[in-house]
Amino acid sequence: MNTILQVDLAQVRDMVHLFDGYRIFYGQQSNIHAATLFLNERIKNQESIIFTSYIDGKAVGFVQLYFTFSSVSLEPSLILNDLYVDPIFRNKNIGKDLLLKAQEYCTSHNYKGLALETAVDNPAQKLYEKLGWKKDSHCFHYFWSVK
Repeated sequence: MNTILQVDLAQVRDMVHLFDGYRIFYGQQSNIHAATLFLNERIKNQESIIFTSYIDGKAVGFVQLYFTFSSVSLEPSLILNDLYVDPIFRNKNIGKDLLLKAQEYCTSHNYKGLALETAVDNPAQKLYEKLGWKKDSHCFHYFWSVK
């Protein structure tokens, strides 16, 4: 059975291996210590919301949401920044359940909506669209980097 819980400081240790796996997937070096510190800071400072999916008491996937605001609509929104499912547990609706949990949280807390960006070749796009996400075609995404 898939149970989804909001992560608090005590649960970071349950899911930090998933966060580390997520970072490795995106080409970063494994660093459990730094990952733990990063997650603890986000939770302590109330800078993100993290939901973790558990099967038989084992953390198997997570989604992390960050807060943002729209000056145009004068409403808060959420950025779905991270979504990851342990490769062993993929194709079992865990990603779908985590996305639905994020949508439920957004609705129940009166946010305007959820935003995400993904690689153009990410197969999860089909799932996003199936769950009602709309692809922006009217704007470009830019990023300026210090490094």
